[in-house]
Amino acid sequence: MDKPMSDIHFKFMSFGFKFRDLLLPPKNKLIEVGIKPGFHILDYGCGPGGYSIAAAQLVGTSGKVYALDIHPLGIKRVQDIASKKGVTNIEPICSDCATGLEDGDIDVVLLYDTFHEVTDPDGVLNELHRILKPNSILSFSDHHMKENEIVSEITKKSLFKLSRKEKRSYIFLKV
Repeated sequence: MDKPMSDIHFKFMSFGFKFRDLLLPPKNKLIEVGIKPGFHILDYGCGPGGYSIAAAQLVGTSGKVYALDIHPLGIKRVQDIASKKGVTNIEPICSDCATGLEDGDIDVVLLYDTFHEVTDPDGVLNELHRILKPNSILSFSDHHMKENEIVSEITKKSLFKLSRKEKRSYIFLKV
């Protein structure tokens, strides 16, 4: 089981993400992924929720975003921002791996800047594979990993195959 980072570390990270999101708006990255209205999305390791909020706006009222994080401050932050912005299609999940979602319920999983910290990467990939619909998308980005590490880690169990590399993420398809 993974342990959440300290509250101070989380707050510092969240502060840095505010600047990142100003310079590199999350919506631009999500447009590369091909998110459409009505999609069901899991933002795995959502942190303070920059991608969750942007995804919720892209999927619209007919879609849903599940914002999962191990840190309770992340969940609270997502709830606070969603409330302030009037976003009602986000459901927070506080967990280290298990999503509690139904098999084949998700169109896109966002796995951004989290994988390098996961202590059970195979368990996480198995869970993500389980909840994704057939031929659906795992959008991956982790600036702590090199391209060859990313591709080999995500494809090694033949659960996912690389579909394409975008400017800011790798797009894998569920096999």
